[in-house]
Amino acid sequence: MSGPGHGTRTWFITGGTPGGFGMAFAEAALDLGDQVVLTARRPAELDTWAQAHGDRVLVVPLDVTDAAQVQKAVRMAEERYGGIDVLVNNAGRGWYGSIEGTAEADVRGIFELNLFAALSVVRAALPGMRARGSGWVVSMSSVAGLRGVTGFGYYSATKFALEAVTEVLREEVAPLGIRVLAVEPGAFRTRAYAGFADEPVQESIAEYRPMLEDVRAAMVDQDGQQPGDPQRGALAVIAAMRQDPPPRRLVLGSDGFDVVVATLEGMLADIRAGESLSRGADFPADS
Repeated sequence: MSGPGHGTRTWFITGGTPGGFGMAFAEAALDLGDQVVLTARRPAELDTWAQAHGDRVLVVPLDVTDAAQVQKAVRMAEERYGGIDVLVNNAGRGWYGSIEGTAEADVRGIFELNLFAALSVVRAALPGMRARGSGWVVSMSSVAGLRGVTGFGYYSATKFALEAVTEVLREEVAPLGIRVLAVEPGAFRTRAYAGFADEPVQESIAEYRPMLEDVRAAMVDQDGQQPGDPQRGALAVIAAMRQDPPPRRLVLGSDGFDVVVATLEGMLADIRAGESLSRGADFPADS
């Protein structure tokens, strides 16, 4: 990783919402002495912040679901700073609703933003990284990408898919000098939770409403009380990127760490309990 005396790097960070992970990464990169391209759907919110950093910051208006806009934003970053060294794929949002009752259009919208848009950004940034033989891709996933969360089935599905793509991408680009890290935050104190207070349950199937009302109430109650600090989270990611070798994934937050470890240990125990059935599905050894 870079810093004073180590050469200036350019970060391209999506999802530049004040108070969120995007801004936390931007501030951390600037503290390293690097320069930042921060994208946002509402760039005016970042005007005052950007002006304070002068030429070291470029704020780009971007709807990540628009592939043409994504290509244009990446080209702007490359033309301004000569290339992208670290891509932080952070844009996305959470939806809640039942698996059965969520409207088809909403399901597709969830995947469009949380998965396909992230892939669009990666594909736009990789050619420049390949040409230079170096770069970092940081995929902001979620604990929900390792353990499905009740009431957030389709959100979890997008993060599970992002985990799989990130896993394969890591192997494909490693020989090209590009490194890939999946990051799975637990509950962090960002603005993402605030929207639940203004987002009533919209569920077409009555049987699921009590479950979803409980989910919404829990999210509202937790707002402002989440244990995770986005600034500390961004610094943890940078510390992980400095390790040799760096980890393949980094779970952020004590709550997330405990949930993920318990989930994977339980999954392993469950798989091992079925070992005889698993192995019994093979042709006999002497056949």
